[in-house]
Amino acid sequence: MNTVVLEVRSLAETLADAARAMKTGRGDTQSRIAFATPELLWKVLSAKRWELLKALCAAGPVSIREAARRVGRDVKAVHGDVTALLDAGVLSRTDDGRIEFPFDAVKVEFLLQAA
Repeated sequence: MNTVVLEVRSLAETLADAARAMKTGRGDTQSRIAFATPELLWKVLSAKRWELLKALCAAGPVSIREAARRVGRDVKAVHGDVTALLDAGVLSRTDDGRIEFPFDAVKVEFLLQAA
């Protein structure tokens, strides 16, 4: 199963992992998209955007109109959500302009602890 992990981690942690992977020649086995804070993660992944991601899991490339049809929403509203998800690196655009979420599953990870 092709799973992406959405996580909360600092830039320093992300860069340290990248440096370690370059040094050892072994990277992470899972795809990861990191957010600096839990608040940013939940701002990007609103309820409507989460619904959109669920509809796009393993769907292959689709048009924004098709994505809107799958979630039963207005094309203009879905376009705004797609733009935000593209900007965050969660969705990608194919050469022919369609959008794609190239994963079968999403895992969200973050640790909440006392300050």
